[in-house]
Amino acid sequence: MPSKRGCFKMLLLLALSGALLVYFIGEVFFNLNSNLVAVSVRNSTQPLQILTKRGAWKPATGLTLADLDAALIKRHDETGLRWDTLKVRRDGDFRADMAQRVFGAEVHVVTLAPERFDFMTSFQPKFALTTARERMASENLWFSITANFRDPKGRPMGWVYHEGRQVNQPFGEWSGCFFVKDGRPWFGPKSLLNDVPGLIQEGSQVYPSVMKNHTIFSYVELKPDEFFDGTKISYRALGGMRKDGTIVFVLSGDGGVMNVSEVTEIARKLDVQHATLLDGGRALQYSIRTDDGPWHFHAFNTELPFTHKLLERQRSPVYIGARRKAPVILENTPP
Repeated sequence: MPSKRGCFKMLLLLALSGALLVYFIGEVFFNLNSNLVAVSVRNSTQPLQILTKRGAWKPATGLTLADLDAALIKRHDETGLRWDTLKVRRDGDFRADMAQRVFGAEVHVVTLAPERFDFMTSFQPKFALTTARERMASENLWFSITANFRDPKGRPMGWVYHEGRQVNQPFGEWSGCFFVKDGRPWFGPKSLLNDVPGLIQEGSQVYPSVMKNHTIFSYVELKPDEFFDGTKISYRALGGMRKDGTIVFVLSGDGGVMNVSEVTEIARKLDVQHATLLDGGRALQYSIRTDDGPWHFHAFNTELPFTHKLLERQRSPVYIGARRKAPVILENTPP
């Protein structure tokens, strides 16, 4: 018969094993570490700070373009695609400081060259809910990310184009968009639809647009909460483009929650000319193909079928995808 001391050790071992199992489930399915940071800083009134190359923490507004470029930490680089990370933090109370010290926080920057990649909308028949991971696997994508917002029933909110056809209706006057015309991808305000000639081949209506011609729209700073929760510190996703057509995504990573002004300012200092936000918050998810295999980010649960509102899985109907273009094979010509 085991002693009391032996029983205590066994109970302690079982308790520790149970705690580790709960933590593992929380981290794998609910992105626990990231969300502990997000919750700890969500009420902070202090600006997002970025770790510079020299080891100093500075707000994005206090960085030069050269400072921000030097702060980028390369994660993956191949022809036409690059993935970098910014280490970030936000001053707050003791909980916030501890959470960020233990788990860290980061913002990702993904750039893609349109001459190397085809861009498209990606979704299942009847807009069945899906994930960035599933879209990448089923369509051989190098990058996939949430696009349209969705209504409570899971339908996309806003127009969607695919292979030259409009397959979903507009939603109000939402101001942002992603579209492809003449094989070239664009991100920014809806006015670009008229500025750029041609028919829409692929596209999604998103919200809100934040920048045109390297100028941030005034409502981002002056009226951020009149039409959208601009001051809310949350998971953010911005799609933009430079003058040369390079597509730039500025994305919340683990713990890297931002308000609209912060994600837009980072994009501006990355030389983005036109930009719009994509669906973010708990719905944000994206996948990147690398040499080591695909890498996936999800802000919250995408797999476990909980029905409770606080735990329900976050799946979206429409994604933006990028697939590497097939190489051009030149036929041999006779001498």
